[in-house]
Amino acid sequence: MKSNVRALKALNFVSMFVSVVFVLFVFNEVCYANSEKYSVSVKQNVMVAMRDGVELATDIYLPTENGAVVDEKLPTILRRTPYNKESGQSVAKYYAARGYSVVYQDTRGRYKSEGVWHMLNDDGRDGYDCCEWIAGQPWSNGKIGMYGTSYEGGTQHAIAMEKSPYLTTIIPVDAMSNLGYASMRNGGAFELRFWNWIFWTSGDGSRQSRDPNTKAMLLEMNKNKKSYLVNLPTQKGMTPLKFAPEYEDWLVEGMRHGGNDEFWLQNNIIDFPERYNDMPVYLVGGWYDSWGSNTTANYRVLSQTIKGPVYLIMGPWIHGANGRSAHGQVNFGKDAAIPDPLAWRLEWYDHWLKDKDNSVGKSAPFATPVRIFTMGTGDGSKDVDGKLNHGGYWREEHEWPLARTVYTRYYFHEEGTLSTSPPSGRNSSTTYTFDPQNPVPTIGGNISSGWDILLQGAWDQRGGEHVWNWTHPIPLSSRRDVLVFQTGPLEHDVEVTGELSVTLWASSSALDTDFTAKLIDIYPTSPDFPGGFDLNLEDGIIRARFRDSLKEEKLMDPGEMYKFTIKMYPTSNVFKKGHRIRLDISSSNFPRFDVNPNTGEPLNEHRRIVAADNTIYHEREHLSYITLPIIPIER
Repeated sequence: MKSNVRALKALNFVSMFVSVVFVLFVFNEVCYANSEKYSVSVKQNVMVAMRDGVELATDIYLPTENGAVVDEKLPTILRRTPYNKESGQSVAKYYAARGYSVVYQDTRGRYKSEGVWHMLNDDGRDGYDCCEWIAGQPWSNGKIGMYGTSYEGGTQHAIAMEKSPYLTTIIPVDAMSNLGYASMRNGGAFELRFWNWIFWTSGDGSRQSRDPNTKAMLLEMNKNKKSYLVNLPTQKGMTPLKFAPEYEDWLVEGMRHGGNDEFWLQNNIIDFPERYNDMPVYLVGGWYDSWGSNTTANYRVLSQTIKGPVYLIMGPWIHGANGRSAHGQVNFGKDAAIPDPLAWRLEWYDHWLKDKDNSVGKSAPFATPVRIFTMGTGDGSKDVDGKLNHGGYWREEHEWPLARTVYTRYYFHEEGTLSTSPPSGRNSSTTYTFDPQNPVPTIGGNISSGWDILLQGAWDQRGGEHVWNWTHPIPLSSRRDVLVFQTGPLEHDVEVTGELSVTLWASSSALDTDFTAKLIDIYPTSPDFPGGFDLNLEDGIIRARFRDSLKEEKLMDPGEMYKFTIKMYPTSNVFKKGHRIRLDISSSNFPRFDVNPNTGEPLNEHRRIVAADNTIYHEREHLSYITLPIIPIER
């Protein structure tokens, strides 16, 4: 039996290998510039002065022929990073070998650069100054494209909002933006992956970590982060983080600033798209990426504000993993991965930086402005790695959201059902107790920079040893503080593609509390999954004090009924015939979000914790529902 399993795995591996090789072969035939043309010379740690005199460490990669640098002014690929400029040498050499000058720079206060780090706040000005410096070099023709993911994508947006005249095109992948709307503050709650980011980066790359004793202390703090995490709030001067003061200052202030105010101004593209450079932009995101909702939001505003062109691609990916097809416990099929992410970018750069007539604007992934991966068309079997075959396929679109969307309300009913028919009764509600000392644990979702405290991507919503704060091998739906609303088994496939929102009528015994929502695709029982599979898709949260505005706080009157809107992350998923559409409502999702103490005290300054009795209304006069963007399926 074991030999058969090994043989099957080997066969599948060979099949997958052959398929990947074939795809790469075809792709390389199309991408004629994919072969190396030059050797590469590297000049490291050039100190480039910014306007205030601070010097940033910079590496320069130039193409060479016969031992000499190519005597030609070339377009430049720029990567500005807080993650050590030396970490991406292979990528830099890839583009330099194909006829680009490449510049990698440590951002202010990180690794070998001078100055003091501030979360993105200096990256617009510093990036602008860096572009000015590049344009003045003998190897530069003044055209600059940018490369990078996550924070590095944020540095691209930052320079774009400074409108550098030399910035010609960018490909921001899973990029930091709109920090006060979602992904850092989210509905007024704080995304703890950035608490995690601070604990991690303070001891790795900070100016303080250049001292080995301080580094060791900060790394020890990070090693024990889960103990700190369950003892929030992080107080100023009360942890070893005080020895990295700019990191402590940002974290404490960031957790205090729940509103979308000036603190979160940098990279606010939603409110200030007119500040953005008019140039070709390719926005890359994932349905399970922590910046997914901002990626689609940026496409919406930029495609209406700048001439661009603006392109968008959304895959079934977690953060920074668009070259993979399986995420969490789920396989989306081999086509889900971009087979060669570097060559794909090269095609874009060649078109806009070298004026080459290639596939951009003609064929996938550049055929249309919008390319999305629709999940859920797999057969639901278990693959050789034990993952659920959820599957999916790519398709080309011309806008986001899709023009043919039919926005459909699915209403909550007293018996826990979810239906397109509104409830007819009165005085119908469900009350649960939310205890901040026993929050609902996070199992998968839109995560980045939190991989050691959170599970990323698609997971069965059941606990176990893989969930550090929910080791019980039981489903989350078994908890008293999780309200489940679900449809019956679907009579036909239902495609949901677009932005998601939940409307709640609710009250609480507390002055302040949270309400959370999670959309789940419920697989029926099968031989491979006899217990079914509760597949998380997207989630969201609203902190009650921000129910009317993300800018101003307003506490509740206990027992008073209020209307809440939870904006969830976008998705594209087919709920297959026989599946159920489920929505889980609760008041915590930890450690994805910080836990509300329910006391109404100033954010991140609470000393008390109280349990709250929270009530969800589902009656004729106060309708609670999720609005699903349904895409009609031809039958």
